[in-house]
Amino acid sequence: MQPYDRPTATLPISRRTVIVNAGLAAAALAGLSSCTNYGSGPVTEPSAAATSGGATGGASNGAGNGLTATAADIPVGSGKIFPDAETVITQPEAGEFKAFSSICTHQDCPVATVTDTINCDCHGSKYSITDGSVLNPPAPQPLPAKTIKVDGDSLTVT
Repeated sequence: MQPYDRPTATLPISRRTVIVNAGLAAAALAGLSSCTNYGSGPVTEPSAAATSGGATGGASNGAGNGLTATAADIPVGSGKIFPDAETVITQPEAGEFKAFSSICTHQDCPVATVTDTINCDCHGSKYSITDGSVLNPPAPQPLPAKTIKVDGDSLTVT
């Protein structure tokens, strides 16, 4: 008798058992993968200019004083993220400044970059630099706006 000539009844488990268990394993993996947070990579330290104010004026986040930055730090048609203050300041047009929370409304990831949009790398959400509205889901809501006061070249966010 060859090894492949055995009747299936003598095998340790049936083909049906293998198929059912494989299906259960696939369902379990799918369930576990839905609990992950893709793209949340390692936490990076904020830049020295964003936390200490640096020699160029930069930004500060004094207790109770809100965030202070200089207009020159915010590129026109883009913006800058201030991680310690959980704030992003944008300048959609020259002299027009906006401030928003830097926490994505999808799964509370911090936004990663500002180009002509505010971008969250966790799941690909993109927001408008003009009003914080969602331009690319899965974010369900716009970024909450913050109050920004412009006094000459000084920007204060509260």
